[in-house]
Amino acid sequence: MKISEIMSKNPRSVSPDTSVSEAAQVMKEEDVGLVPVVERVGGAETRGRLVGVVTDRDIAIRAVAEGRATDAPVSEIMSGGVKTCSPNDTVEAAMELMGREQVRRIPIVDERGSLVGVVAQADVVRMQGKDKQAEKVVEKISQPGGSHQT
Repeated sequence: MKISEIMSKNPRSVSPDTSVSEAAQVMKEEDVGLVPVVERVGGAETRGRLVGVVTDRDIAIRAVAEGRATDAPVSEIMSGGVKTCSPNDTVEAAMELMGREQVRRIPIVDERGSLVGVVAQADVVRMQGKDKQAEKVVEKISQPGGSHQT
């Protein structure tokens, strides 16, 4: 099965100069724990090139705990160098990447690096049902450490 079949398409995103409080508001409105950070070329209607992600954990640890102002740009707290998948990759490839990187969400980008979706751990588990491989990935993701932790 391809990632395009289970991903959340066209997720809301923010730009690097969006304030931390605005990013938190997007998380609240969308009921998500990760917001992709994109550079838009050609205006707001154009899909943007993924440059990072900001998570609820980034806000808690890198902003609040470090005493940053909520009007600070997300570029100061976001995680860069984020691993991604393509919509044509297999769900198994996404599961393997989630386990290896110990992350619960993977941004999905097209061949130009433009954000087109997000796959979450919950999407994979719903798709896999009681599959043992999905259980192993969730177990591996949940171990301490991982790429997006400070």
